[in-house]
Parts: sequence; structure tokens; C-alpha cells
Amino acid sequence: MKIIVGLGNPEEKYAKTFHNMGYIAAGDVAATLGVKFKKKECEAVVAEANVGGEKVIIARPVTYMNNSGRVVKQLLARYKATSADLIVLYDDYDLPKGHVRIRPSGSAGTHNGMRSVIAETGVSDFVRIRIGIRDPEVNIPIINYVLAEVRPQDYELFISACGRAADAAIALCRGESVENVMTKYNG
Repeated sequence: MKIIVGLGNPEEKYAKTFHNMGYIAAGDVAATLGVKFKKKECEAVVAEANVGGEKVIIARPVTYMNNSGRVVKQLLARYKATSADLIVLYDDYDLPKGHVRIRPSGSAGTHNGMRSVIAETGVSDFVRIRIGIRDPEVNIPIINYVLAEVRPQDYELFISACGRAADAAIALCRGESVENVMTKYNG
């Protein structure tokens, strides 16, 4: 079993913001696997897929970013899963825009959603797939930046990064090792 959680904010006004890269990537996972977000459970909209005989849950929390951990904790309990089954997709201000970085564990960095996930679950040893959003040309406070819409000239770059992040998550679901996936998709 794998549980893929794409972090973001649920309202339409956030759909094209930097903070919704995890939502977009989770949508790409669902689309690639041919499933739709049909049900609501554990404070998330959820799609279910089967990859190589293994159940895959794809979730988008509806709690807003700073309470994402509550959803992850509920999903892990609902599906009797462990941190080894968890993959979290999210935007990362600490990475240059368009970069994708996969890690098997780590800290929350500057990300409040990840702080919530780690605090609520009590673990940090789960795969995270980070989508870089930092633009050195933009100099505004982080909170304003992450909630801003992606500039039209950068939109394709971010859509491509979300697609690569989704491909990495699917590769993990297919049984590829984290090390192999890191080699293929980091950068």
C-alpha cells in the first residue's frame, strides 16, 4: 500500500498558486493512473488506484496547508499504514523554481504544511517529493510569495515539474527504490 498526499489549499482561488504544487502533482498522479478524486474521507478528497497489485491512495487535504498533518495522521490510521507507505508531494521555497527533489526523510525546512505533518504523525522518515518554487528575481515575504499565482511565463515550467514529481511518485508505487528514483528525478 502507498498513500500519496499532495499538499495545498482547497479553495479555487489557490488553484494556481505556488503553495498548490502538491495538489497539482497529486492530480497528475491520479490522471496518469486513470482515476478520479471521487470520495471525501479523513478531511481529504481521495482517489484510489491499483499499481502492480498494490493499493494506492491519492489524497488532497481540505484542511488548508497548516493543518495538513491532521489529514495525514487520519489517513495512516484509516488504512493501517506506516510512514514507509507515505509519499508527500509539496512546494518548496528552499529549491530553485522547477527543480524536483526526492528524499527518504528529513526536516520540514521552511514549510508549515510539512511542520504540521511531522508534528501530527511524530515521524519524519517518509518519502517527500519537493517541487522547487524559489525565484531569485522575486523579493517579497515568503508567505506572500507562496500564496501568489504562478506567473504566466513560468506556468509551463511548474506544470512540467509537477509532472516529473508525479512520475517519481508512481515509480515508487511500482516498487522502484528511493535511491533509483532520486537518481532519475532529482534536479
